[in-house]
Amino acid sequence: MIRSATLPVPHREPLVPDHNRLRLFSGSSNISLATEVSRYLGLDLGPMIRKQFADGELYVQIQESIRGCDVYLIQPCCHPVNDHLMELLIMIDACRRASARQVTAVIPYYGYARADRKTAGRESITAKLVANLITQAGASRVLAMDLHSAQIQGYFDIPFDHVYGSPVLLDYLASKNLPDLVVVSPDVGGVARARAFAKKLDDAPLAIIDKRRQSHNVAEVLNVIGDVEGKTAVLVDDMIDTAGTITEGARLLREKGAREVYACATHAVFSPPATKRLSEGLFEEVIVTNTIPVPPEKQFEQLTVLSVANLLGETIWRIHEDTSVSSMFR
Repeated sequence: MIRSATLPVPHREPLVPDHNRLRLFSGSSNISLATEVSRYLGLDLGPMIRKQFADGELYVQIQESIRGCDVYLIQPCCHPVNDHLMELLIMIDACRRASARQVTAVIPYYGYARADRKTAGRESITAKLVANLITQAGASRVLAMDLHSAQIQGYFDIPFDHVYGSPVLLDYLASKNLPDLVVVSPDVGGVARARAFAKKLDDAPLAIIDKRRQSHNVAEVLNVIGDVEGKTAVLVDDMIDTAGTITEGARLLREKGAREVYACATHAVFSPPATKRLSEGLFEEVIVTNTIPVPPEKQFEQLTVLSVANLLGETIWRIHEDTSVSSMFR
């Protein structure tokens, strides 16, 4: 006869969130930013082995148990984009196979974001392709900053938190007490971003640069819509790549009588010849954030790099604690 035994149930304290379940790891693309985020959270970056084989293949191994943990992987997909994207995918897969409870890809700069729709026949929508890769690799959630197009969030069928670097840029600009501000969008596509930026600067007036792109990374500036004469113009964009658009815009603003010209962007991609163009004296200051590391050879006198580490750290903490992220930007 088989008897079923009733095991004594031990006394347990009420369940509370286990903050020790939060784990933070960094890829190789921006370790300095990840270190700053870890300091804000009061955590150490998790140990991880990463190496590259002779044939270029990447290897990643997590060096501690993450079973049942909430893992956050910090990896902007900046130059070299393909290597850093592949490294992120391998990190996600390694964490998923290590039985992490949740894997969040923290992507301060989302690579391949500019190809977000088909503009001609037989093109790839690489922003969607990257979304598919991240999802299929095993990510549970994505946290990104200042997407080139907000619609990219819709390419994911997993939770997506989109945060903005503008609070950091706005705080810095406010501290400078610049007179007669006018916020300028470098193209028609950036009007919504510039308008939101201007609203936070005491409803500063808005101007738009009308330009038409002849080919990739080549822009032709045509005209300024709005009054900039005698004013301090602040050009606002999500990224500066080769700096063709923003420097031609600055040159046109000078011709139209702007007294001073500042450039603000979240992502300092700085592909050649960006540094040369930006240091030609058209700008009083070029203000960017550290979503992408700026090596010494790309730095110049007018450059100011602001940190978004605290903003990302606070966002990670709010996600982990299941509290509102959007309230940070109200």
